[in-house]
This record gives sequence, structure tokens and C-alpha cells, in this order.
Amino acid sequence: MNDKRVDEETGEPKRFSSAILPPWCRKSPKISEVLPLLYLHGLSSGDYVPALEQFLGSSAGQFPATVTRLTQQWQADHAAFMDRDLAEIDYVYVWADGIHLNVRLEEAKACVLVLVGVRADGSKELVALKDGYRESGESWADLLRDCARRGMRAPVLAVGDGALGF
Repeated sequence: MNDKRVDEETGEPKRFSSAILPPWCRKSPKISEVLPLLYLHGLSSGDYVPALEQFLGSSAGQFPATVTRLTQQWQADHAAFMDRDLAEIDYVYVWADGIHLNVRLEEAKACVLVLVGVRADGSKELVALKDGYRESGESWADLLRDCARRGMRAPVLAVGDGALGF
């Protein structure tokens, strides 16, 4: 809501600024957590306003732009993650699995290929995430070639769940 006061120097209306609730506290952290989930479940950015308007009132109108900005950031983060150097990391074991999602996929048989590595000290970490087709041998080979290109050495043991291509 805008303040009814007018700035004496410029003559323009003053914008309301709460002395009680600081700007960083005006957006619920829970909303930030739910936006990616709504997006992953297929809610398009244009559908955020009607979906959230009952909870947030007129401030729901800012979410399509927020979702677009967050999507661009997630894509940049994923690209940086998938380009990182793996030469200094020694994975003893890796687990491989494909996750099949029913979310806005162009191809009905598309999935996300996931590679999790275990270091010698027992710590686990995500090595790679890549889209694939039905966990095919070629999709897994592309992922593994990419990891090798970035310097990953062959693990002592690689385990999959017995699905098609790994």
C-alpha cells in the first residue's frame, strides 16, 4: 500500500516503508521453498498469480518474473556444476540411477541420470545430473564420457540398479 504523504523536495508520493518489518523479512522463506516445487510439478509461470493470490493477495503478481529469474539461475548453476573439474577428486565407488519424472518432458521416455560418488573417506556427493532417454546405454555413455572429459578417474566399483543401459 502506498503512503499518502508527499516528498516536499520532489513533490512525488512517498513509498511506505515499515519500521517494524524490515524488507528482508517481508517474503516468507516457505514461499521461496515452494516455488521450485510448484514449477517442477508443472505449474507454468503464468499460473502462479491465480494459484498464490488467495494466500498473498496482490503481491502474487510478482511471482512469474521471480520464477523466470530463478529458472535462469538454476540453469546457470547446473551448467557450472556440470562443467566443474573432477580431476582432483578420487571416487572409490559410484552409484548410478535414472529418475523418471512426469513433468513437462518433450519425450515420454525422458529421465534424469544421476551419478553419486563416494570418496575414500566415505563422504558421498553428487557427481553428475543429466537428462537421458530411458536410461539407454548411449545416454549413460554420454554422461560417463563427459565425466571422463572433466578429469574423473574410473572408480573401483560402479553400481547400477540393473536398468537398461548402465
